[in-house]
Amino acid sequence: MPQNQQISKRAISLKPSLTLEISAKAKALKAKGVDICSLSAGEPDFETPSFIVEAAIKALKDGITRYGPAAGDIELREAIAYKQTNINKVDTDIKNVLITNGGKQAIYNLMQVLLNPNDEVLIPAPYWLSYPTITQLAGAKPIIINSNPKNGFKIDIDELETKITERTRLLILNSPGNPTGRIIPKLEMEYIASFLRKHPKILVLSDEIYEYLVDDGLIHYNLNNIAPDLTNRIFIVNGFAKAWAMTGWRIGYLVGNSEIIEKAIALQSQSTSNVCSFAQKGALAAITAPKDYINEMLTSYNKRRDILSSELNKIDGVSLIKPKGAFYAFPEIRKNNLDSIEFCKIALDKVGLAMVPGSAFGEDNCVRLSCAVSIETIKEGLERLENLLKIIK
Repeated sequence: MPQNQQISKRAISLKPSLTLEISAKAKALKAKGVDICSLSAGEPDFETPSFIVEAAIKALKDGITRYGPAAGDIELREAIAYKQTNINKVDTDIKNVLITNGGKQAIYNLMQVLLNPNDEVLIPAPYWLSYPTITQLAGAKPIIINSNPKNGFKIDIDELETKITERTRLLILNSPGNPTGRIIPKLEMEYIASFLRKHPKILVLSDEIYEYLVDDGLIHYNLNNIAPDLTNRIFIVNGFAKAWAMTGWRIGYLVGNSEIIEKAIALQSQSTSNVCSFAQKGALAAITAPKDYINEMLTSYNKRRDILSSELNKIDGVSLIKPKGAFYAFPEIRKNNLDSIEFCKIALDKVGLAMVPGSAFGEDNCVRLSCAVSIETIKEGLERLENLLKIIK
């Protein structure tokens, strides 16, 4: 490479998303005629509801194709503020809401306006794989809080305490969680709230993208509800990708302290500007409609999650804490001293099974499997997993 075209240190350290990389490889093999069974999906297998599509088409026909406010469509921001206030019971005004290009940009924007070089971010493992990278892109340092599959990946408050320094700036929470499907219970949220009260300089990023995808009879607990005195320190990341099957629409949102949101809006105005104008009208239709579609999808996920969990627990060499939300399972697997990346490569090559290695999420003893596929695919995939474990014993 010519001297005048050197890549920045920031770019050199970047690696592509491992989940997207594995999914792409599986699709490429399938396109070549290889028999591939993929349990690596990180998106719903449902179509976007027709009423949402129709709202976007109407917006196009109505000429909503021009630049919009960098902060997002005013009606959509108002609808999100209404949802947060009346459904999530967190008092929210339009000035507290920013519409972003997916939940990932909401996280990116927040870290860019909050973090300085050498600040530290507490990230409980297993974590969604982009948290550490987005932290590093802001010049900050990810501090991983380890957990144990044996105790259901409970956040260890004692370890949190040991990792606090004068540079600690942010704690990330993700419930329901990717990759584990774990829902942080109320009592654990209360412990986290007590921890935060002891450390008033620490802010919270609460990733709630799987908010609606919870098991029957369970509740998604919002830290704001548990600790309303901390609301000004909590930033909520959410979006439309998972609950409304709108992954390709790229619409997320960030909710929090208005002064910070104002800076995030300014950042967005200098980067992407507004989110696609007519797509936001589809999102408005989604968030203001009855939740019949979500409930229908949720019923299907709950059934498939139960099947995935029960069948995994029948396989010798597999240990699983049953997931309670999202559409993943994160089993611990006896892999004959193979690391999770090598194990998943062998799975793809030997039995045509696509999974995501746990090392991508900070837990090398596990792999991530998705139930956002048909029941037939789940059963076929787990049969291949069982056959693989017999081969590598």
